[in-house]
Amino acid sequence: MAQQPAKPLALTLGEPAGIGPDITIAAWLKRSELDLPAFYLLGDEALIARRAKALGANIRIASVSAGEAKAAFPEALPVVATGEPASAEPGKPDASSAPAALASIRQAVTDVREGRAGAVVTNPIAKSVLYRAGFRHPGHTEFLAELAAEDGRVPQPVMMLWSPRLAVVPVTIHVSLRDALAQLTSELIVSTVRIVATELKSRFGIANPRIAISGLNPHAGEDGSLGHEEQTVIAPAIKTLRSDGIEAKGPLPADTMFHEAARNSYDCAVCMYHDQALIPIKTVAFDDAVNVTLGLPFIRTSPDHGTAFDIAGTGKANPASLIAALRLASRMAAAKTR
Repeated sequence: MAQQPAKPLALTLGEPAGIGPDITIAAWLKRSELDLPAFYLLGDEALIARRAKALGANIRIASVSAGEAKAAFPEALPVVATGEPASAEPGKPDASSAPAALASIRQAVTDVREGRAGAVVTNPIAKSVLYRAGFRHPGHTEFLAELAAEDGRVPQPVMMLWSPRLAVVPVTIHVSLRDALAQLTSELIVSTVRIVATELKSRFGIANPRIAISGLNPHAGEDGSLGHEEQTVIAPAIKTLRSDGIEAKGPLPADTMFHEAARNSYDCAVCMYHDQALIPIKTVAFDDAVNVTLGLPFIRTSPDHGTAFDIAGTGKANPASLIAALRLASRMAAAKTR
């Protein structure tokens, strides 16, 4: 049996009209077969009951407090109410979607910070739905960083996509490519990699993390003939990191970093922009990659996919990435308590 944290995991509802409820139900039904860690869903019990009926899922649902969730988990899916009802039908977000999704995230963070939960696991949100309701953050990662603020200081969130075969981190995240180029600095690379190295040690149990750092331009700039950022921005950052004692290598051509032999030479690849990091991992580990937010005072993981409105409520949604996210959150929480 896998080591499990003492406290249950707080699982957010995600977009109520998406597949979050579907994969939550599917994961709970596999709890014994897969030896899953105890979790509870923060959301609307009535929504989950309706979705279970639509899916033809024979489950028990228990309306509980966070403190009662672990005891209830073996026999029923524990649901902790947030006070925000969700009326959305599968594939059809409505006016209840944004308040229900945001309340669930806020309560999950509160629960883990106040010691009721071991980690936050988030189901997918629909940013377009949230934006129409006034949401002002580029994504989950940035919203969680704001919720983690202490004394007005917002931590730097670092988005890692993790799988058993590959872990990647983009230095710039949810911005246009033009803005990513403007944001990229030696200081940002250094601060990002320092967080990655620290958490690979503390939460992943890697004593001496090996970090591969990509270039920005084709062929890592080809000695300046295809761009200068490798020489003026990335290489100085790597020099600073090495002086810190971090095993960082690069800048490496991004097009040769991700074949199997290359992947075996490092523990995490740090890339300069979103797609440079996410395309490789979604190619090699589409079903079981996990989104992990580093740099926060709590553990947060998430499935690495979206809301899939087109298959919500049909029973076609694959819970593999959520199951992987639950397992990784449990592993990280257990490591943190050792």
